[in-house]
Amino acid sequence: MPEATETANELPDVEAWAEHYILSAELSVKLAPPPVPSRFRDGAVPVRIAAPGRPPELRLARRGERTPRLEALKEPHYRARMLHTFWHHELQAAELMCWAVLAFADAEPEFRRGLVGICLDEIRHMNLYRAHIEALGERIGAFGIRDWFWKRVPTCRSKLAFVSLMGMGLEAANLEHAPNFAALLRSAGDETAAAIQDQVAREELAHVRFGTTWFRRWTGGCDFDAWLVELPPPLSPWVLKSEPLAKSARLSAGMTPEFLEKLVAYVPTTKGRVAPAYDSGE
Repeated sequence: MPEATETANELPDVEAWAEHYILSAELSVKLAPPPVPSRFRDGAVPVRIAAPGRPPELRLARRGERTPRLEALKEPHYRARMLHTFWHHELQAAELMCWAVLAFADAEPEFRRGLVGICLDEIRHMNLYRAHIEALGERIGAFGIRDWFWKRVPTCRSKLAFVSLMGMGLEAANLEHAPNFAALLRSAGDETAAAIQDQVAREELAHVRFGTTWFRRWTGGCDFDAWLVELPPPLSPWVLKSEPLAKSARLSAGMTPEFLEKLVAYVPTTKGRVAPAYDSGE
């Protein structure tokens, strides 16, 4: 695997910046990377990085260390633990946007610039979570993590598979998850945490629209069966949605009524029942 040998003052192009961000083992870099260079590398060759650098402050989750349930959220410690899970989701998303910049170095510059913009959004979300975790008396690294997204997204065979899984899959599911968790946090009396979830849901809409727009551009439409084929096994639509389905938001993001009808009606085979990302024991 490549090493993150470039320093912030030596990053000549976007590709070097993306590699530096993925491979850095410094928490400060994950939270506040150097400015993005203004240009892409001439003649960049696709590179697939197998795993991210992990700061020593972060540890793997222990068996049985799960997202807390509603009754526990009255306690600041457990709200911080939930938010730490979301913080780690955002970290992985930021890293994987950089992964796609490198893996699809031959893709359209407009697409790759969009990936960098989404990465910066995810980093901003990370810092919203970090600030409130600290306000609740905890710190980044106080709870375990699992790199659920990293185990699955790099199996995408193509840029089409990537937008199918990330934009129209994982990020689209957050259009349901974020409002649901906002409601739980409000019930626990934490309006600040709920407002962060509301903001993430609003801003995630543009990320889903980005994925849907490129899917339409590359396939000529928004066909459910064409999307289903692109999902890397064993993932299925079963783990890429929640109830109630955010139909209005998904329509606004470019999905069609026909697509949503098939998404709602989808019934997985037993073989396809992979645990959802938000119930993965983080």
